[in-house]
This record gives sequence, structure tokens and C-alpha cells, in this order.
Amino acid sequence: MGPADQIWQRRASCRGPQSAMFFPPSTFERKEDKEQREVSAKAICANCCVKGDCLDYAIRIRESHGIWGGHNEGERRVIMARLAG
Repeated sequence: MGPADQIWQRRASCRGPQSAMFFPPSTFERKEDKEQREVSAKAICANCCVKGDCLDYAIRIRESHGIWGGHNEGERRVIMARLAG
């Protein structure tokens, strides 16, 4: 991760104690719990001033876990497929 990545990450709304909701737990997660966790995380992303930078970063590094830039893993895969043409 380069210096530019660190700058936007410092401004991200997801920083702090709520950051755990952006990633699945290490134990089993029921579908309903996952959906609620993702809705909560995406609500934080909705008003984040670096949402675009976050999504660009996740796509660039092909991040396979968590909510980044308001998108989950499946949503990012669709974006990456579209970009690949």
C-alpha cells in the first residue's frame, strides 16, 4: 500500500470501532445476519467522502473480502467483469 492509499484511508468513515462490520466474522454467519451487517456497512459508506477512492482501491487490488466503497464481494466481481470487457 502506497502513501496515496494511506491518505484516503485516514479520511474514511469506516475507521474506528465500527470497522468490524465491513468484514465477515471468523465464525459462521447466518444469511440474515450477513445481510444486516452489509446494510449497516453500506449505510456508513453512503456518505463517505472517499467512497470512490475506496472502491477503486479494492478493484485495483482485487480485494475478495468485505465491503469496500459501498460494494460487497459479488458486486465488485460484477464491476471487475464489466471493466475486463
